[in-house]
Amino acid sequence: MNFNNYQKNSFPTIIKTAALILAGFASTSSFAQQNTRAKTNIGLVYPLSSNGAGAARDTNSFSLNIIAGVSAAERGFTIAGITNIIHNNATGFQIAGFSNHVGHNADGTMVAGFLNTYGSGKGVAIAGFANIANTGSGPQIAGFLNKGGDVSSLQIAGFSNVAKNVKGVQISAFINVAKKVKGTQLSFINIADSAGTQIGIINLSKNGEKAFAATIDENQTTLLTFRSGGKTLYGIIGVGYNFKNKRDRYAYEAGLGAHIFSTKVFRLNTELVSGGLESFKGGDYFKSSFRLMPAFKITRTLELFGGPSINYVNADTEEGRNMTTKYISSWKRNNDRNLYGFYAGYTAGVQVLF
Repeated sequence: MNFNNYQKNSFPTIIKTAALILAGFASTSSFAQQNTRAKTNIGLVYPLSSNGAGAARDTNSFSLNIIAGVSAAERGFTIAGITNIIHNNATGFQIAGFSNHVGHNADGTMVAGFLNTYGSGKGVAIAGFANIANTGSGPQIAGFLNKGGDVSSLQIAGFSNVAKNVKGVQISAFINVAKKVKGTQLSFINIADSAGTQIGIINLSKNGEKAFAATIDENQTTLLTFRSGGKTLYGIIGVGYNFKNKRDRYAYEAGLGAHIFSTKVFRLNTELVSGGLESFKGGDYFKSSFRLMPAFKITRTLELFGGPSINYVNADTEEGRNMTTKYISSWKRNNDRNLYGFYAGYTAGVQVLF
């Protein structure tokens, strides 16, 4: 074989092959740059938009869709009449009449009339009904439900907040649920494995205190109550019976309490509660009380308590008006039918701690 001829013939072939490979890489790089470069997308609904059928692969700096938009990522302002669907990440501002859906990180601000869903992110999510994040989330504000993973700031919901770990504040009208809370839960019901500060009527946590108590007051109203909370604050809820009345007999109360001083065998508690008596046949008797109650631990789980109270009443039944005869101050309205007044009383009871 003639080695010199082989060299002469093969060298141009190698050069051509290398050139083709480089051209291919350049073409691929150019396509990728075009595909990830932020664009502007305006349309009706996918794929009827300026980005066409390729919109789902595009990254946009501005997107406006009358009905719905689909994209790979958003880096600016995104608006849709019904829904925005973003497969990867979103920053900037997303607003939709019904819903926003981000596949991965949402680090901007999302506003939706009904629902926001996203993987994680530190952005703000505001929805008329619910915000749902898979792993982590920034502030969430919803009319009904917020669900996040690790929440490091704020959840506000009209009904419920659910999270894994919270380093911030949960506020809802009915129930907050979390695994570990290093912050505050504020709701009617608060539930956590371990909690920081829980402010609610029912507070359940493994590191908190719970107790069932039986109480009686100056009007012979006896209640079975449930007290639950942390080292300082606790909630109170109870139902019972009044042995003095023949008509307004069924009792209820709810409120908040605080341990203002504690030792191993003695605690000084304050409570602010509201309740009433009900006949279920018309008429009202409402009572709000501030109590100062020393408590003594007889055993590790048994506690006796009792003390004075200042009470405000509003009654429009005969039995309600006659329950108390000595007032600090009282007045009547509606042709003497409605009685309002302040008076001093007491509450005493025993509770079992667990």
